[in-house]
Amino acid sequence: MAKGWDVNIVRNIGISAHIDSGKTTLTERILYYAGKIHAIHDVRGKDGVGAKMDSMEIEKERGITIQSAATNVTWKDIEINIIDTPGHVDFTVEVERSLRVLDGAILVLCGVAGVQSQSITVDRQMRRYSVPRIAFVNKLDRSGADPFRVCAALREKLHHNAIMAQIPVGLEEGHKGIIDLVKMKSFVFEGDNGENIIESEIPADMLEDAKKYRKELIGAAADFDDDLAEKFLMEEEPTEDELNEAIRKGVLTLKLTPVFCGSAYKNKGVQKLLDAVALYLPNPTLIQNVGLDQRKNEEEVALFSVPDKPLVGLAFKLEESRYGQLTYLRLYQGTLKKGEFIYNLTNGKKIKVPRIVRMHSDEMHDMDKAEAGDIVALFGVECASGDTFGDGSAEITMSSMFVPAPVISLAIKPKDNTQASKFSKALGKFTREDPTFQVKRDEESGETIISGMGELHLEVYIERMNREFDCEVISSPPQVAYRETIGAAAEFNYTHKKQTGGSGQFAKVVGSLTPMSTDEGKTYEFIDKVVGGRIPKEYIPACDKGFQDQMSKGTLIGAQVVGVQVKLVDGAYHDVDSSDMAFKICSMAAFREAYAQAKPTALEPLMKVEVSSPEEYQGSVIGQMNQRRGIISGTTSREGFSVVEAEVPLAEMFGYSNELRSATQGKGEFTMEFSRYAAVPRSVQEELQKAYQKKREEEAK
Repeated sequence: MAKGWDVNIVRNIGISAHIDSGKTTLTERILYYAGKIHAIHDVRGKDGVGAKMDSMEIEKERGITIQSAATNVTWKDIEINIIDTPGHVDFTVEVERSLRVLDGAILVLCGVAGVQSQSITVDRQMRRYSVPRIAFVNKLDRSGADPFRVCAALREKLHHNAIMAQIPVGLEEGHKGIIDLVKMKSFVFEGDNGENIIESEIPADMLEDAKKYRKELIGAAADFDDDLAEKFLMEEEPTEDELNEAIRKGVLTLKLTPVFCGSAYKNKGVQKLLDAVALYLPNPTLIQNVGLDQRKNEEEVALFSVPDKPLVGLAFKLEESRYGQLTYLRLYQGTLKKGEFIYNLTNGKKIKVPRIVRMHSDEMHDMDKAEAGDIVALFGVECASGDTFGDGSAEITMSSMFVPAPVISLAIKPKDNTQASKFSKALGKFTREDPTFQVKRDEESGETIISGMGELHLEVYIERMNREFDCEVISSPPQVAYRETIGAAAEFNYTHKKQTGGSGQFAKVVGSLTPMSTDEGKTYEFIDKVVGGRIPKEYIPACDKGFQDQMSKGTLIGAQVVGVQVKLVDGAYHDVDSSDMAFKICSMAAFREAYAQAKPTALEPLMKVEVSSPEEYQGSVIGQMNQRRGIISGTTSREGFSVVEAEVPLAEMFGYSNELRSATQGKGEFTMEFSRYAAVPRSVQEELQKAYQKKREEEAK
């Protein structure tokens, strides 16, 4: 840490955008201009090195960012903690956990594609955490680039009060630099890596445009400063400081988004963007953070970025490194010192701070202490993502971040059974790292089911198991949890006799099976109506157990039976040959016999599916739902987006995320949750019965 830590010169920022908008390339240039790296490597670089911030092998190969990476740079006199986040919807939790702890953000937009589906998602996430942002229109060297169109899309699609703070000098192949509308100067970037910035007067052919856009900028900024508003009305020129201060106020209130431009890949405009980060994005003291006081019934308390108040730090991300678990910590209040004891306020454990480091992608630099407003990493601290740490003088916890529910599952198993320990170790590591990656064992099928945010999300984890744990896995669609039920009442009258020398077995049960509703979560009911001691009381629980055991696997498709009321009305016993076992076996056989007469039916889980996409794709989305046996329950349109709600069988939802993305050019998203069980169509039931019969025949062999 720099000597004499000053929180006022700190900026904790994130770089967020749609996939392939150039976030990682932009971060690479920032590191270069701030002197953190001495050579620029591109995301899909021919030199094979890959971008500095993509430290995982799989990231370098696919040319995408999977995990958010943290680094720190000093630009002029400003300390900037930067988190480069993924753009792909499957890794949305990485964006959530970054935004949860950031004070400001750069929203990167492609100069050609403009506002895309993931830009909308990222913007929604920024709003959730009230993150002030500035926009950077990238890739102005590309054919068809138009920052003015992108600025208009920010207004129309994201409802930002977006305003040009710079305009480009040339576009496409002729893109050379920018005109700063605050300074009213032209800046052209020359040299191999754009390190030579040539400041000059605005070219004569661009002066009128520059004056027009400057007037719009002053008009927008005037809403946030009375003195500037007065000057604007009087048509007086504001000073540079006055205009900067008004823009800053607008950004901090989330009511103004200044738009900057350039081309990170061609090294244009990045240094001026860093100046804007220093000028307009807040230091930690300007953001109002609140904690929950556990000693006062979770009463909200304001947190202050000062070193002499009780320590409050949030573990927002965990990462397994080659040295053990690395815990990323945002300090909201107080001071953290190496060697001191701190408390995990989520589980009450006391721990010693073994090592504090400042992260630079996968490199680290040791520190003796860290103060409020900083983002650092700790080693050797056992905790979960979202845990709060304190020094014991107060019990203030931070509210946790939003974790979206998984939407897709796969059944996986190790290719080689000798790898079982590696397999479980990998799954344990991934679930600690990523709250949207979930693992469960399906008791019915015995399969290990992994769930996540999309097919790419799960693909990456399967690939990481192979690379990091040398454990190859086989994946297959999980078995759908079908159920069976009855469609009519049926009676049973069954006698179980067995005589094989010595004491035999004897039991008789008489009664009925009746369909019952499962709406309230009740799947089985047992009613004892036996009178006159026809079945002794001590054998009644064995009968109940026999019925339940038989219901665990139906004879139609081998699934659990639900929605059955069993009424026991009569029976008989033998003084010597009757036993618990005899009555249990008798009840199981009686159930099987009556079940065949009770019109058994297969049930399948129906999911409540909600698909949101731009309105022009609504027809395609509805068509897809119909193809998947879905029943549309409603459609709504809002701000150019359509939301289609439907009930769709789970069996039909596998592979849907990829199909939706291709039908909506990557702009569609969906959520899915369990709704209810319903009867399967006859044709599907016949297929399931055939598959079950075949499985039984194979097992019999």
